[in-house]
Amino acid sequence: MNEEEEVLRAMKRCGVGVVLTLPCEKMRQLFELVAMDGAFCHIPLSREENGVGIAAGVFLGGLNPLMLIQSTGLGNMINALMSLSVTYKLPLPIIASWRGVYAERIPAQVPLGRTLPRVLEALGIPHTEINNVEALSLIEGAIKNAFEEETPHIILISPKVWESADTAAETAAATRSTSELRRFLQERRENGGRRRAKPELTRFDAIKIISEYLKNEAVISNIGVPSKELFAARDRPLNFYMLGSLGQATPIGLGLATAFKLRNVRQSVFVLEGDGALLMSGALPTVAFSARHKLVSKLVIFCLDNGTWGSTGDQPTYAQFLDMELLARASGIENTTKVHTEAELRGALENLDGKLSDVSFLHVLVTPGNARVPNIPLSPVEIKRRFVNALQ
Repeated sequence: MNEEEEVLRAMKRCGVGVVLTLPCEKMRQLFELVAMDGAFCHIPLSREENGVGIAAGVFLGGLNPLMLIQSTGLGNMINALMSLSVTYKLPLPIIASWRGVYAERIPAQVPLGRTLPRVLEALGIPHTEINNVEALSLIEGAIKNAFEEETPHIILISPKVWESADTAAETAAATRSTSELRRFLQERRENGGRRRAKPELTRFDAIKIISEYLKNEAVISNIGVPSKELFAARDRPLNFYMLGSLGQATPIGLGLATAFKLRNVRQSVFVLEGDGALLMSGALPTVAFSARHKLVSKLVIFCLDNGTWGSTGDQPTYAQFLDMELLARASGIENTTKVHTEAELRGALENLDGKLSDVSFLHVLVTPGNARVPNIPLSPVEIKRRFVNALQ
């Protein structure tokens, strides 16, 4: 029995019936096993605090919920946990991939990750730290504690746990299964009628093409691999690479475009978004409102839609069956375009200047998968300073 299966068995022994997830690549195989295991009702989330409410309803309805998330999401959930779970004494075991404490390569994960135990202690929320394989035996007790004491209980699992030789072999198998999963997801999207034609571009292809057309635009890039792909395609001071804060690319772009409008700065803002991050943010109605009331300068949102959480292992998003362009239009954004080939993308970019309204939404259908590109060799402060200095 490998480490992931041990966690699954603990969940089953505790009578968990509904698992709510928002993935982390450090526990990719565990997420895949949960999704495929028929013992659980699996509900993927687009934002963590929504899971607190769903879990409350699950428990009130007579079933045992559990959340499986990245520890960063706990920061999003604090008010919901305290005002709902704690106030109403609703049990909620949460297994969290503990980022920022061990071999962390993303600086944005560190500030919350290293202080998280003290934060939880200050809030009075019980937590269990799992720093090695042997400590996995504590998980079952932590889950039971949540149900017995009717409280949230956070189980922080260090990435170190998944580094054993056995898990390395399982991870290789998981990588192979991920390729199969990508093919399955692609076929399902095409056969399901959501796409009129098969996309020809990877996200990296699309980013390289967009980069060719950049002039003086300020670019806000979604976190994770998309930012690394933009850096590899064309690094420039006017690129703001996000290293954390999933779901905030469009809000940052909207804020920047608003400031440009108020300062009468004639500079466009491009946002390189993902379908998952955009669904998480729920920002499109706010963007549409700002456009309708002439509160923004030129803002272009590129939704690079592969239908998956690309940076964490290509787990499917709701864009598998939801048309992101139609969502943008339903939110009130009038100028939208859908492309799925290189020719269509280049045509849209060449016509962008002439057709650019206050807000434009370009829905770019791409295939799942990440390019093998290096990490960005800039600190968050260096990214910020050179970006600000490069703005008009």
